[in-house]
Amino acid sequence: MRASGQLHLGHYHGVIKNWLQLQNEYECFFFVADWHGLTTHYENPQNFSQLSIDIVIDWLAAGLNPNQATIFIQSWVPEHAELHLLLSMITPVAWLERVPTYKDQQAKLSQLDLATYGFLGYPLLQAADVLLYKGNMVPVGEDQVPHIEFMREVARRFNFLYGREADFEQKTEAAIKKLGKRNGDFYRQYRKKIQEQGDMAAKELAEALLDEQKNIPLVDRERLVGYLTGSGKILLPEPQALLTPSSKLPGLDGQKMSKSYGNTIALGEEASVIEHKIKIMPTDPARIRRTDPGEPDKCPVWALHQIYTDNSVHAWVQSGCRTAGIGCLECKRPLIDAISVEQAPMRERRLEYQKDTQTIKSILHDGAEAARSVARDTLSEVQEVMGLTNSW
Repeated sequence: MRASGQLHLGHYHGVIKNWLQLQNEYECFFFVADWHGLTTHYENPQNFSQLSIDIVIDWLAAGLNPNQATIFIQSWVPEHAELHLLLSMITPVAWLERVPTYKDQQAKLSQLDLATYGFLGYPLLQAADVLLYKGNMVPVGEDQVPHIEFMREVARRFNFLYGREADFEQKTEAAIKKLGKRNGDFYRQYRKKIQEQGDMAAKELAEALLDEQKNIPLVDRERLVGYLTGSGKILLPEPQALLTPSSKLPGLDGQKMSKSYGNTIALGEEASVIEHKIKIMPTDPARIRRTDPGEPDKCPVWALHQIYTDNSVHAWVQSGCRTAGIGCLECKRPLIDAISVEQAPMRERRLEYQKDTQTIKSILHDGAEAARSVARDTLSEVQEVMGLTNSW
C-alpha cells in the first residue's frame, strides 16, 4: 500500500481481510510503498514517515501477524531501488507509456506535475517490488491486472537476455530430491522420454506432476520445468495475478469509500463517532417523512447492511422500509452496533501499538532485515548474469 494515512473500512473489506487469509496460506510480504508515494506527491514528502507508521499500526490492529508474514517499509530495503535501476536498462520506454493507468492517472491528477520519470517508471518499480522476491502470486483487483502483465513481460525479457544460472544442474538435482523418491523417479523417467524421444505427452505429465507438488518453492519448480527440455532455469519467475474479490463497501454517501470524498469510517474509529456518522447518513431521498415508504435499493444504508448484518435483519429492513414500518434511525441501529462490534478490538489494539513504539520499530526492523535477506540473493543473481560483481 502507498503511504496515504489512516486506513478506513474500504481498505479493510477490500484488501486487508484478504491479506489476513493469505498470510495463513502463503509466504507473504506486505510493505508500505513510500517510494511510490513520492511518484505523485514528491513536493510534499514531510509526512511520509509518520504516514507509513500509521499504516503499519492499522495493519497490525486489523490482525496482520509479523510472525506469519514479513512486514516492512519499502525504502528500508534499498535492493528495491537497485533492481529497479537494473531492470530500467532493458525496459523499452514504449512499454511504460502504454500502461493503461499512465494516461488515466495523468488526467485524474491533472493538478499535479506528473511529467517525471518517477511517475512514468512506477510500474517498473512495482515490477521490481515483486520480482525481487520471486513472487508467484500478487493479490490485486482487476484494474491492476495490466500491471501484473507488464511485470511478466519484464521478467520474460530479462530471462531471454540473461539465460541460465550458475550450478544449474546441481541445484536442479537438489530440487528433484525434494520431490521424494517416488515422484523423483517419475520425473526422471518423463525427462528421459522428452530428451530421447521428444515425447511431448511425457512433458505434460511431468508438468502436471510438478503442479501437484505444493510444498516446493517456485524457484525450484522453475528449475525443474526448465530441466525437462534442457533450457535452464528462469531467473525471474513470471508472477500471476491473484484476483481479490472486489469490495462492495460504499462510503457514507453511497459513493466509493474514499478519503478524498470525506465519506469514510476509519479503522479503530471511536464508537461515538461511528454512531454519529451512520446516523447522519443520507437515505432514500424519496422518503421525506417517517410515514413515507422507502426503497432499500436506493439507500446507501442498505448497501452497508448487506456487508454487516445477517439475513433476518435484511428481511426486517426490506419489509419495514417498504411499508414504513420502521424509520431510518431504527434501520441504522443494527448497522451501528455491527460496525462498532467489529471495530472495538481493532481500536483497542491500535491504541496499544500507538503507545508501544518500540514494538513497532522492532517489527519493522526485523521485517526489513528478513526482506533484505531474500532480496540480496535475487539481486546477486541478477548482478552476476548482467556482468556485475561484488566479489573482489
